[in-house]
Amino acid sequence: MASTDIREPDSSRQNDMETIVVISIVAVAACLIALLIALSAGSAVTAQVIPGLPDAGSLTRWGLPLSKTVMDVAAVLTVGLLLLAAFLLPNTKGKPRDQALGYVRATSWAALTWAVAAGATLIFQLSETLGRPPGEIIGDQLTSYAGQSSQGVGLMFVILLTTAVALFGRTVGSVAGIIALLGIALAAVVPPALTGHSASAGSHELAIIGLASHVLALCVWIGGLAAVTFHTLRPKGEHARVAVERFSRLALWAYIGVAVGGIASAVSRLYAVSDLFITAYGQMVLVKIMFFGVLGFLGWAHRRSILPRIAEHGGRARFARFAGGELTIMAALIGVSVALSRTSPPLPVVRDIEPAEIVLGFPMPPPMSPATLLTLWRPDLFFILLVAILGGLYAAGVVRLVRRGDRWPWGRTAAWAAGLLTLVAATLTGLGTYAMVLFSVHMVQHMVLSMMTPILLVLGAPVTLALRALKPAERRGDRGPREWLTAFLQSRFAQVITHPAVATPLFVLSPYALYFTALFPALMSDHLGHLIMNMHFLVAGFLFYWIIIGVDPGPRKMPYLLRILLLLLTMGVHAFFGIAIMMQTAPLAPEYYAQLDVPWGSGVGEDQYAGGGIAWAVGEIPTLLVTIALVAQWARDEERTERRRQRHSMREAPTTPTWTPTTPISRSSTGARKGKDSRPLRRRPGG
Repeated sequence: MASTDIREPDSSRQNDMETIVVISIVAVAACLIALLIALSAGSAVTAQVIPGLPDAGSLTRWGLPLSKTVMDVAAVLTVGLLLLAAFLLPNTKGKPRDQALGYVRATSWAALTWAVAAGATLIFQLSETLGRPPGEIIGDQLTSYAGQSSQGVGLMFVILLTTAVALFGRTVGSVAGIIALLGIALAAVVPPALTGHSASAGSHELAIIGLASHVLALCVWIGGLAAVTFHTLRPKGEHARVAVERFSRLALWAYIGVAVGGIASAVSRLYAVSDLFITAYGQMVLVKIMFFGVLGFLGWAHRRSILPRIAEHGGRARFARFAGGELTIMAALIGVSVALSRTSPPLPVVRDIEPAEIVLGFPMPPPMSPATLLTLWRPDLFFILLVAILGGLYAAGVVRLVRRGDRWPWGRTAAWAAGLLTLVAATLTGLGTYAMVLFSVHMVQHMVLSMMTPILLVLGAPVTLALRALKPAERRGDRGPREWLTAFLQSRFAQVITHPAVATPLFVLSPYALYFTALFPALMSDHLGHLIMNMHFLVAGFLFYWIIIGVDPGPRKMPYLLRILLLLLTMGVHAFFGIAIMMQTAPLAPEYYAQLDVPWGSGVGEDQYAGGGIAWAVGEIPTLLVTIALVAQWARDEERTERRRQRHSMREAPTTPTWTPTTPISRSSTGARKGKDSRPLRRRPGG
């Protein structure tokens, strides 16, 4: 096996740290220069005198973009170091090596810088909002802003999450813990993206999810490259070639994620193609597109020309030149992105906007009909990506099995495809559009997402397919995707969430906690809240039906009789949920539906009664399907058990000789040859 380390003569290693310092200085300079030019072009740092409105001063005008820049750079470094330690460097049976732990410890300082920069951004944002210098707003006003405004709450989440990363990064000692810290860091990236321009954009489904996916992919892409470059140029960087090769595969998907998220974000804010050329916001988008194209070309050249010869003499120098150039452009891209967040997007065409459009993010649809249900599609980027990823991964697994000569039941593939089609119908078609307007249609969406879609996805056996299709890790003791999936199935967390005492109440009792409390109108009034609610329906249904009719390997296996009893009990409680809605005299979420004022509806009370009837009646269909599947599985399991019992009894049965002589035969009479074979020869009958 070829060595996975990048070996260079000692003379070339003496300048590695100098190269790292030079790349860092050039990248920081490129970021600041790009930020300054973009801010000046967008007039974001010039004093705008508006009669009657106070000015926060030059400290806020310059301090806010600078603090945001520091926050973004710290976020990129935090994500990159954790990504390197968790996935790019090899581990030993889930235990990180010493260098990986060193990177995690360094992450604590990057996360702490991130938290401090977020706190400074919070102060400068309030200063800009009130038009007062930062020194005059620290106190009750800052507390109120941090707890009530969306931007303040988002930054407070960032501070809390990054502080947790900084604290736990000093003590974590397992790769699973590092992965958890990486998840927390990625979660801390999202809030600022959801409370900026995306919150006021018209197309919520594209703006919010587009910007969030764009920022997440950028952090993985830029942070991963920065961490891998530092590790490769480090004089004693272990398994540098392995880290570079792994990141090269990941970088392609991050590049695609940046492109998809950026396109969706731009489409939601630019109302005409001409806005790209005549507005400062559009011109900055063009600059980002240019940088993105250059980075794509450099990445292609890097993958094609540098990586195959990285272990050769001079390969480290070529890698440093390419990586340094990429990081410089990426740093400039961060500066332009910060300036873009400080630049006002183009204003939409002046028209009368209904109150319902402000709440929904789209105009009030026409009266519901079969035609509108089939034609009024809403491009919800989250579910588009979810369906594409789930469908693509499943298809890739089936193709790999077929090419290997293995068989995969066509029924499982059909069930998975049907499950994805029901997910599309419930979230992207007119059904998803009218679910935001009518409670009855919302209940149909709820039933599909929590019952029909999970049943079909569970019957597709995705975990079994993944375990058969994924290849073992190339290095002994290391953990690849297959090993991590196996470890997750055997983890304490999987044992808890798949326990019937947890999965069943989560599925059957959570609707009561949702619809009969103030949580329902709060989630319906926000696109992100509505998204979380739909995902809860989907995940809770998948967990419940996975323990009922799942064929995938899991932490435990319940007897079939207990499964049937649990199913019948659960469906009874769920049917009572529909009756409870029908018996309600007061409307559910009146503060939400009162804002819509549907002109063609039958009334809130009648629509709510119809929704309760749907919840009561529709549950019978999934119950029948699951019962049939359970009986069939039980019958097949009994057949397999009986066949195993028969094979076991056949192996233990004594063998009977074909002929037994009545008179003892002496060894001499058989003619056995001494010294060669002392076994007696068996006579034939009548011989």
